[in-house]
Amino acid sequence: LSSQLPWIAERAGIDEIQFVVEMKIWHGNAYHERGEEQLAGYLDDYHLQVGYLLSFSFNKKKEIGVKEVRIGEKVLIEAVV
Repeated sequence: LSSQLPWIAERAGIDEIQFVVEMKIWHGNAYHERGEEQLAGYLDDYHLQVGYLLSFSFNKKKEIGVKEVRIGEKVLIEAVV
């Protein structure tokens, strides 16, 4: 998909596509919450409203999946794999 983004942007009349993806290794809830705050800060820096958090968990009892989290006015799409 990343190789198609310039073509998609050109067809849609968009000059620039920006998105922020934060990747973390799961080290517990407190670490995860700090990652969410860090991502929300990056979104502020880039004047964006939506960001993506990808967490890699090596726990045997992990809950995998995707969810949407709101931090203030920011929307975080979080995936745990």
